[in-house]
Amino acid sequence: MGSGRNIILPFFFSLLAGHNPLLSSPLLPIPLEDPPSKYKLFGFAAREKMEFVASLGPGIRYQFLEDSEDGTFATPPKRSYWIAAVANPNARSTTAPASITTSIPETTFPVKFEDLYGFTVEGNIDDVNVLNEVRERVRRQGRVWWELEASKGVNWYLQQPQVSWNGDGIRVSSLKLSKLTNTFMLNKLVRKGIPPVLRPKVWLSVSGAAKKRSTVPESYYDELITATQGKVTPAMRQIDHDLPRTFPTHPWLNSPEGQASLRRVLVGYSFRDSDVGYCQGLNYVAALLLLVMKTEEDAFWMLAVLLENVLVSDCYNDNLSGCHVEQRVFRDLLAKKCPRIAAHLEAMGFDVTIVATEWFLCLFAKSLPSETTLRVWDVLFNEGAKVLFHVALAIFKMNEEVILNAQQIGEVIHILQSTIHHMYDPDELLRVAFDKIGSMTSNTITKERKKQEPAVIAELDQRLRRLNTLKTNE
Repeated sequence: MGSGRNIILPFFFSLLAGHNPLLSSPLLPIPLEDPPSKYKLFGFAAREKMEFVASLGPGIRYQFLEDSEDGTFATPPKRSYWIAAVANPNARSTTAPASITTSIPETTFPVKFEDLYGFTVEGNIDDVNVLNEVRERVRRQGRVWWELEASKGVNWYLQQPQVSWNGDGIRVSSLKLSKLTNTFMLNKLVRKGIPPVLRPKVWLSVSGAAKKRSTVPESYYDELITATQGKVTPAMRQIDHDLPRTFPTHPWLNSPEGQASLRRVLVGYSFRDSDVGYCQGLNYVAALLLLVMKTEEDAFWMLAVLLENVLVSDCYNDNLSGCHVEQRVFRDLLAKKCPRIAAHLEAMGFDVTIVATEWFLCLFAKSLPSETTLRVWDVLFNEGAKVLFHVALAIFKMNEEVILNAQQIGEVIHILQSTIHHMYDPDELLRVAFDKIGSMTSNTITKERKKQEPAVIAELDQRLRRLNTLKTNE
C-alpha cells in the first residue's frame, strides 16, 4: 500500500440533512445520525484549498464540493469548500460504499470536523483517521448490545440490582447470585463503551438516578423550576455570568434556547441543594449532560446523583474541601503508580493541582474531546469516582517520556494541555487507565481520603483565619 497511512474520508452531505430528535424535547439540539458513518470535515477557503492539494503531493486525486449557496455551512467571509474524497490512483482499490479508503502521504494539514455531539474540533487528517476507526468500534460495540437485547430481553441492563452509594462515592449493591453474571457482563460492556443511543437510559439505571427520581412526585422538577421564577440569588448571578462562557463555540449551547435550558438545570439544582448552590465547573458538566440526556429533567437527575452520590461529598461546596482532598489523594497515587514522573515533577517544583483541579471539577469535560469524556463518564456512573483517578494517572502515564525530558514547569503544562485535547481514542486511554495503572479499589481510595482530610481542614482553617485577620486590619 506504500508508505502512506490508510485514511477514510467521507461523503458529507447525508450527515447534514435534518433528523428527528431521539426524544421529544423541542429545546434540545437535533442529533446527527447515531453514530454518523464518518466524521465530516468543515470547509476552508480557496487559498487553504490549494495548500491542502499541494500537501498531498503528486499523483493524488482529490474532490472538493463547494458550500451550499445559502451559506448555511460557509465560514464567512471566506468562500468555503468541503473535502468530499481523496484518492491515490496508485493504491490498491479498497473502496467501500459511501467512503474511499486510500493510502496518501502523511500530512498534518489542519482540518475542522464535527463530533457526535456537535462540537467543532480542530485537528489533522490523522485525527480524522483515528476518529473514524473509533466510530467503527462504536458501531461494532452497538451490535453487541443489540444482540444481548435480542437474547436477554429488551432493556436487560435495567434489571440490575438496585444501586446505592455510600458517603465516599462507593457503589454498594446487594447482589443475588442469579444476577451476578449480568452485573459482571454489564461492567465489562460499559468499559468498552455504551452505544450513544442507549447511553441516556443506561446512565439513569446504573448511576441510581432513576431510583432517586422515583422517590419524589413526577411533578418535582417542574415545580422546582417554577419556584425559582422571579428569584435572584448569588448562585443565579454567577450562573448568568458563566452561561455565555460555557462551550461558546457549540451552536446549540450558545443559542438562546440552549442557554435557557442549561440555566434552568443549574438554577434548579442550586435551589435543591443550597449548600452546594452553584460552583464554577458545574456549567460544563451540566452542559454535556444536556447534550447526552436530551431532556432537561433527565440531565437534572444525572447532575443530582453525580453530586449527591457518585462523587465524594463537599467537592463543590464553598471552600471546595472535597476537591482539595481529591487533589492530595491524586498526588499520593501519582507517587505510587508513576514514581519516576512524581519524583521528576517534585524536583522541578511542579504542583499537579495546576492541571488536575480542572480535570476533577469539570470531570474532564473541558479537557478531553467530548466523545472521550463520555466514555470516561460511562465508567464513572457505573463504577464510581475512582475512575477519575485512573484516567488522570493514565494521562500522565501516556506522556511519561516527554514529561521526563521536560525541564520547566511551563513545558509540562503545555505537554499535558496539548495532548489531552487530542486524545480521540478512548479505548487506548481506558486501556492505560485500567491495565497499565493497575487496580485501585474504592476502599483503598477511601482510606487515602480519610488520611488527607485532617490536613485539608487545617489548611482551610488557617486560610480562613488569615482572611479574617486581613479584614480586621482593614
